[in-house]
Amino acid sequence: MPEGVSAEFVNASQTGEIPSFNGDEKARATDFANYFCSYAQLYHQKQMLVDHVRMAAYHSAIAGNANIFKDKVVMDVGTGSGILAAWAAKAGARRVYAIEYTDMSKHAETIMKANEVDHIVTVIKGAVEDIELPDEGFDGGIQCVDIIVSEWMGYFLLRESMLDSLIRARDKFLKPLGLMFPSHCTMYIAPITDEEERYQSCNEYGQTMQDWTEFVENTKNMYGVDMSVLETPFEREQKEYYLLSSKWAELQPNALLAESQVIKELDLATCTIEDSKGIHIDDEFSSFDFDIDGGDEDYDGAPVSGFAGWFTSHFKSRTDEDGLNAPKLNSPALLNTGPEAGYTHWGQQVFHLLSSITLLQNETLRIRGSLELMRTKENARLYNCRIKFKTSRRKSGEPKNGDILMESKEQEYVYQIP
Repeated sequence: MPEGVSAEFVNASQTGEIPSFNGDEKARATDFANYFCSYAQLYHQKQMLVDHVRMAAYHSAIAGNANIFKDKVVMDVGTGSGILAAWAAKAGARRVYAIEYTDMSKHAETIMKANEVDHIVTVIKGAVEDIELPDEGFDGGIQCVDIIVSEWMGYFLLRESMLDSLIRARDKFLKPLGLMFPSHCTMYIAPITDEEERYQSCNEYGQTMQDWTEFVENTKNMYGVDMSVLETPFEREQKEYYLLSSKWAELQPNALLAESQVIKELDLATCTIEDSKGIHIDDEFSSFDFDIDGGDEDYDGAPVSGFAGWFTSHFKSRTDEDGLNAPKLNSPALLNTGPEAGYTHWGQQVFHLLSSITLLQNETLRIRGSLELMRTKENARLYNCRIKFKTSRRKSGEPKNGDILMESKEQEYVYQIP
């Protein structure tokens, strides 16, 4: 158990899973307070509903493949306001089960009635891990679902760990040849320049440490108690908050210093709970290798400020061997949360370095390393990100494995994704 964290308020089950799966009453209450309750607020739902990149991708995927939805049984996991369920009904589904854990389910029922699809959409309040579908003759209620739709993705794709719930719903309710919307997700990373924001974080950290010094001096002079013994833990706490926490950003495309690289791929028809728990050091795409050329005419001399991560979600036909005979999508769709896609409420997660890396003219900077993503022990819905890397410099035009001018020691950063 992390120091200072009471077992009563750990947002994870005793086995480290999200509490909605096998958490006790206290863990579920903590999970609801920390995670679910915000989704019961209309302002939070509105924030997602005005994200037009998000909305257009899902609407295109559902309405553009109405032939796939016609007369099918659909499940919407985490329906929220119910808009995906309503679209599925309007696309021709014969029954839609809209699952919602919070009191937003009441608003979803109102939306279904107002849009005259309440005879098709059944809103079910509860965790998808707990609910049972009514027996309406659809293959007995178990594995009767033809399509699962869900907007489950969090920051940097995996934050919030809702993918666990989706996988359990898939394994319990989806037919062997059923479809997942979205069907595939990909995570990306790229080096970026973002000095203004990096400087701001550094300045805020410096200011809070200056305030601490004054606080210690004043407390000693005025009240006769020396608090300086707490400086080390205070500094660690502030460093984690200001410098070693990822930041939400809406980057411009020109902030990218190299082409992004894939660090994880998920096939939603086959991925496992273990896949959803993060990125392991021995995973296929966990390593990266970037070249930034100071001789590139498009490069303006900006230093490397850190890394940015984002994801894409595809709505396309199944690609796994067991799904070769599944229905094919005639109109694939894509949800992109990268800098080139414009605003989304997900944005990008930025991991600033403590000091920037200067790129010299007529030299190529190579950044080679790995990224790990793991859940925190105290909260199964939050993640830490470990980035390890080395840098090296070589003359522009020199082969990647050619003569090296300088190579750094390995650097390692561990960030919180708040």
